[in-house]
Amino acid sequence: MEKIRLSKLMSEQGICSRREADRFIELGWVFVDGERISELGTKIFPSQKITLNKAAQAQQTQQVTILLNKPVGYVSGQPEPGYQPAVVLIKPENQFIPKQPGKRFQPVHLKNLAPAGRLDIDSQGLLVLTQDGRIAKQLIGEDSRIEKEYLVRVEGALPPAKLALLNHGLSLDGQALKPAQVSWQNRDQLRFILHEGKKRQIRRMCELVGLKVTGLKRVRIGKMKLGNLPEGQWRYLEEGEQF
Repeated sequence: MEKIRLSKLMSEQGICSRREADRFIELGWVFVDGERISELGTKIFPSQKITLNKAAQAQQTQQVTILLNKPVGYVSGQPEPGYQPAVVLIKPENQFIPKQPGKRFQPVHLKNLAPAGRLDIDSQGLLVLTQDGRIAKQLIGEDSRIEKEYLVRVEGALPPAKLALLNHGLSLDGQALKPAQVSWQNRDQLRFILHEGKKRQIRRMCELVGLKVTGLKRVRIGKMKLGNLPEGQWRYLEEGEQF
């Protein structure tokens, strides 16, 4: 059995992200078989037991994940000239407070807050931003199986054979797409359920079968639905909620 870099193994086991793992190791917060490890680059066997001390566990507990109903016109991640990133909407006046208020906004919740997945500038709906590397890996890691559901308004004809192609048989950038679930929601709207998130995937899929997308809204990621979250507002992922 070959040894693996500790931070890589911690990420693979879902303990934390690789970046967090390196930081925890530097702080002396990581133990392997009960022995403290503080040297970056340490390699261990996959069968060895990795644990975090209470300080690391407490820090992970304090990390927040935010669900935002992103409007059209905001970019998910890095800002583009003339446009604002969606994170600028994460401010107290935009927080959606349910009937039983929970966590309230604190400026520290913006530190290292990053989108876990993209939603194009001309698309709207559910966008997840998180401080938690474990959640980011769950949603956008290479082996993620989390479903993303979209309602897509289209123009153009779609015979059964081309609808079948949308479900399975298309390629983008020289790579075959994973099977999708695509069906008519109503006369001019399709429902897409995807297990991957290539750049502008749905719009490009529709172009390949002769459809023009006139509106795109993400309504679900895993078990989390957009629900009654108003456009431009956000809420925290509450304790007990999971993707």
